Amino acid sequence: MDAAQQELLERLNASGQGTVLEALNITVVEATKEKVAASMPIGPNHLQLVGYLHGGVSVLLAETVASLASVMHIDSTRQMAFGLEINANHLRPKRDGELRAVATPIHLGRSTHVWDVRISDEREKLICISRCTVAVVDRPPDGGDPLLKGQ
Repeated sequence: MDAAQQELLERLNASGQGTVLEALNITVVEATKEKVAASMPIGPNHLQLVGYLHGGVSVLLAETVASLASVMHIDSTRQMAFGLEINANHLRPKRDGELRAVATPIHLGRSTHVWDVRISDEREKLICISRCTVAVVDRPPDGGDPLLKGQ
């Protein structure tokens, strides 16, 4: 990994401090225009009442990588990316271990992006598949650029 890619990952991960990314221990591990990937260990805060990974946590992880993937395609000084619609198929239950979510583009339009997200476990078993539509909107005057937040 080159220095520019390493710096980008550090900035993205720093921007997650004090957010749900920090609370759920989500770490961005790859960020390019072709793919954004993040990892997340499964711990007690990720489980539903009977001790399995909560489907909502998988959806949150999927929307996180999809939204960050959209950021890789926009001018983040003047635009922002927000999840608009998401669906998920939960394919396999998990109680513990590590997840890796990977977003790849399906459609990159001017105002919407559509992402395929695959969430796999540490054994590369598919846990969840998702499709996420992200809206690209103009940034309000008060900022909020996630790439500048960690600086």
